[in-house]
Order: sequence, then C-alpha cells, then structure tokens
Amino acid sequence: MARVKRGTTANKRRKNILQKVKGYRFGRSTKEKQAKEAIAHAGTHAFAHRRDKKNDFRRLWSVKINAATRAGENPISYSKFIGALKKSNIGLDRKILADLAENSPESFERVLNKVR
Repeated sequence: MARVKRGTTANKRRKNILQKVKGYRFGRSTKEKQAKEAIAHAGTHAFAHRRDKKNDFRRLWSVKINAATRAGENPISYSKFIGALKKSNIGLDRKILADLAENSPESFERVLNKVR
C-alpha cells in the first residue's frame, strides 16, 4: 500500500479553524485548541441570540404601535387597540402595524379609526 502523508490535510483543517476565529483576541485567534473552543462557544451564543432577536423585534413593534395609538386626539391603549383589531377581524400583524405607525401615520390613523 502507498504511503499517505497527512501534512496538507492537517494544515487545511488548521487554516479553516483559524480563518473562523480571525479577529478574536489573544490566543483564541492563533492557537488551534483555544480557537476550537472559541468556535464552539460562539456557535451556541449565535444560535441563542438568533432566537432572542425575534423577541426583541416583537417588543420594539409593540412600543411603536403603543406610541402611535396614544398620540393624536383620541388616545387608546395598546392592549385595547389589539383587542379591538381582533374583534373587528382586521388581519394586520404587529410588524405591519409598526411599519405603518412609523412610516405612514395617516394610514395607521385610518386603521385606528376603523377599529374605534
């Protein structure tokens, strides 16, 4: 059987690991063992924070809608507004409502008047 020299494979593996940790501080960016550890931890945090981002945006949308419903001549609370939306079968979600409240207040005002 022919002899297999493994140097290129090991170098490629090491190079790929160190490429992923480029910009990390101290030994985590230069030492293979510490780099592997850093990649593992970074991966778990990235996964968790992708989930957290969805909660953060929903919270932001609620704040924007609440600010828009309380502004104007007839203020109404956020919870009453959402409840009235559901009763009147208006199928706009919070993301769209927040966008309307921020970028086109006159359209949001029309939705608000329709709910009242």
